[in-house]
Amino acid sequence: MQVFDKIYGGKKEGKKQFAVLIDPDKCSNSSLDALAKEANDSEVDFFFVGGSLITNNNLDNCVSVLKANSDIPVVLFPGNTLQINEKADAILFLSVISGRNPEMLIGQHVIAAPRLKVSGLEIIPTGYMLIESGRATSASYMSNTTPIPNDKNDIAACTAMAGEMLGLKTIFMDGGSGAYNPISTEMIQAVSGSINAPLITGGGIKTPEKAAENCAAGADIIVVGNAIEKRGNLVQEIAGAVHG
Repeated sequence: MQVFDKIYGGKKEGKKQFAVLIDPDKCSNSSLDALAKEANDSEVDFFFVGGSLITNNNLDNCVSVLKANSDIPVVLFPGNTLQINEKADAILFLSVISGRNPEMLIGQHVIAAPRLKVSGLEIIPTGYMLIESGRATSASYMSNTTPIPNDKNDIAACTAMAGEMLGLKTIFMDGGSGAYNPISTEMIQAVSGSINAPLITGGGIKTPEKAAENCAAGADIIVVGNAIEKRGNLVQEIAGAVHG
């Protein structure tokens, strides 16, 4: 099954899904082995792999270890054009529609397109919306964009609508890695109610309760990364909350 078919099928069936976000800079083979086992046992739906800045050239190894230890789809969540790996199953082709930096809207995409064309990766056009989370994040700094204010639900909803009308297949609302505050349920409701595309939310989700709140507000996929690195058993707990 294609990754987008799994994403869209889950939305059509009202089945919420859970993605574990892995930063290749912050993982070892042993930690990946353990995470893959826990994700398998918890029936995690996706691995998202990537970061705003990858410094240790560990992307290929990270994808390889995950593929060797799990059948869970590995989806690239790239911070730049260097974060492409043909061993993955798919890539979120991110356009930062919340900002006004042309490099993040289309510039880097032009550079990546020829390689992606021959990569064999499933390409999933994704509207990426950074939401203000209480402090500057790696995503906002590296993308050189200003996040949408966290109390401007109407701006978020209209931005998501525009992205969908441009043909983007998914919308990803993110507070950024290490977000201080999660995206409000009111903003998630506003965006979810304005689009038909699957809605992904991440950033600042630290508890099963918050994951469940996002699902109830209309999020279709919950993404958790940093919090998992800091607390054992959180994968199982959040998977239980998301899958109900």
